[in-house]
Amino acid sequence: MNTANALATAATTTLPLRMALTWVLAILALGVAGLARPNSIRLVARTLFAVGALACLGLAVLALGFLLRSQTPEVLILPLGLPDLPFHVRLDTLSAFFLLVLGLVGAGISSFSAGYFRAGEGTAPGLMGLHYHVFLASMGLVMLANDAYLFMVAWETMALSSFFLVVTQHRRGEIRKAGFLYLLMAHLGALCILFCFGLLHGGHWQFTFDAMRAARLAPAAASWTFVLALAGFGAKAGLVPFHVWLPEAHPAAPSPVSAMMSGLMLSTAAYGMVRVTFDLLQGRFWQWGLAMLAVGLFSALYGAIFAGVQTDMKRLLAYSSIENMGIVFSALGLALLFASSNMPLLAALALTAALIHTLNHALFKSLLFLATGSVMHATRQRSLGKLGGLIGRMPWVAGLALLGTLAIAGLPPLNGFVSEWLLLQSFLFTASLPHAFINMLVPLGAAVLALTLALAAYVMVKFYGIVFLGQPRESSLLEAHDANWVERAGLGWLGLACLLIGIMPQLALRLAAPVTAGLVGASVSLDGAFGWIAPVAAQQAAYNGLVLFVGILAIFGVTFLLVRLLAHGRLRRAAAWDCGYRWQTPRMQDSAEGFGQPIRHIFGPFFRMRRHLPAPEDPAPRYEVVIEDRLWRLFYAPLGRAVDWLADAVGVLQSGRLSIYLLFSFATLLLLLVFVL
Repeated sequence: MNTANALATAATTTLPLRMALTWVLAILALGVAGLARPNSIRLVARTLFAVGALACLGLAVLALGFLLRSQTPEVLILPLGLPDLPFHVRLDTLSAFFLLVLGLVGAGISSFSAGYFRAGEGTAPGLMGLHYHVFLASMGLVMLANDAYLFMVAWETMALSSFFLVVTQHRRGEIRKAGFLYLLMAHLGALCILFCFGLLHGGHWQFTFDAMRAARLAPAAASWTFVLALAGFGAKAGLVPFHVWLPEAHPAAPSPVSAMMSGLMLSTAAYGMVRVTFDLLQGRFWQWGLAMLAVGLFSALYGAIFAGVQTDMKRLLAYSSIENMGIVFSALGLALLFASSNMPLLAALALTAALIHTLNHALFKSLLFLATGSVMHATRQRSLGKLGGLIGRMPWVAGLALLGTLAIAGLPPLNGFVSEWLLLQSFLFTASLPHAFINMLVPLGAAVLALTLALAAYVMVKFYGIVFLGQPRESSLLEAHDANWVERAGLGWLGLACLLIGIMPQLALRLAAPVTAGLVGASVSLDGAFGWIAPVAAQQAAYNGLVLFVGILAIFGVTFLLVRLLAHGRLRRAAAWDCGYRWQTPRMQDSAEGFGQPIRHIFGPFFRMRRHLPAPEDPAPRYEVVIEDRLWRLFYAPLGRAVDWLADAVGVLQSGRLSIYLLFSFATLLLLLVFVL
């Protein structure tokens, strides 16, 4: 009887973890089900993606309940894996928070995908559905893994499944090239993570995360572990200089896949960095925080600058993802600085900013990538120079894209403002750090962050204005159509979440509070009476999105009533002032190149620019500026040439004669006998 009661108690205490595994396996099963009719777009897109949205929603509800009710970690050992290396899983506040991100955003993307995918996307619908749901499930397993073995298996599954999604249209050479680059960078990052786990076990040869938490590493070993983690997870997050795959893979992939990669996969990289740095590594040094802060700020500024000069809307959003992940890692670096200086409240403030910005980025970047997908389906165009004036023909997409644009630009009362405001508040308290060297450098970081946020807002004005405002630049745009109701449901879900977190940010802070309490021992305070956000003290800084939202609505309402009462019936409609020139054409409105010209002039050293001047006899003269990444020419191009040379040198050994191969085998055996025995 006692044994039965113990088993029943254990099953009860691990029920949320078991339910989380059930939802993850259900998502995986949906992918396998698509193989029953691999060429049926109706089964895969209209049915399985819709059910997948419900499964993601169930996962989000489960994670939300765990964060609000229970904060006790739950662990299980699965009867899978190798004889001496079974799979260990764990559900704690950190994994629950990121599972919530996965579920919320995955529900919106899957709902949109149910109306987006048509026949002829490249890969057969059944295979694409398999890769899609394996991708989602593998990210869930990464967040539930409690040992290095399961973590790496799920991580590599995530990389391989996303690779197949990137090369969905694999018949095009540039798509295959982008997929290969992505796969190469993904495996380089995975090697760094594998070596990181190799150091974390501390020589005890126990690869569970519990054993790694108990290990006490020497300062040098701990520092190398941190460097490897930063390189491995930074490569997946697209931090500079590991960013080169991101602006190539995102435009190559279908838009829902781009949304998942940017909104969810990059969040998984942030999860891994938080897990290693704040959970598994016991020692913390201020040098780590300074290094992560510097890398994050440089990546954020680099991404914002390159986003400002793009003429492809998906490449623009890809560079914007680099910028936002740089902001996340900057916040993590600042949290590490505070934690290493024994300042838990300020560490919680910066860590909260990182967590909420990860959630916010997943929401508004997925929304924008999905909106570009609707634009591409309606216009068959991806170039900003061939778009414009779509707000009148795609009002639903334009309205929801405006919501995402304002959110990513950091304007209140939307969600992007909340996390950026918290991060700026964190910078204001860096003067209390007990290091004169840091106190001298960190204010420069605050200035870089402010510049980055201003550039990001400028980029979003360019993105929205060029795509949706003005006049259509091509006659074919007059035939553009709005998204169908299924796509609108997915866009609306993400847009509503952006608005809700902006209006009631205290909800997001309550979800992040148990995470920061478990990792750094403190959480951001809230004013219980009115739900004001007071990061440290209400008399210094406080924010309430609901009050601001109501105030904005009141101003608009009063203005509308005054206009109706005082000017109703006296309005005269006329054409906009044309500066005395009546023959305005779409070519006369500002272009994407025009928006990017000030950025090219001010930040010229960042770019490698090639200008194409038309010849006098050219029947269609066109001036063109090609902007390239200097880091590609500086690091990756020479490395590629070296690999090609080495491959050619090794290729000499491949003569095609069996006798030569036997000679090589015999010589290798002799060398082994000499040097080993």
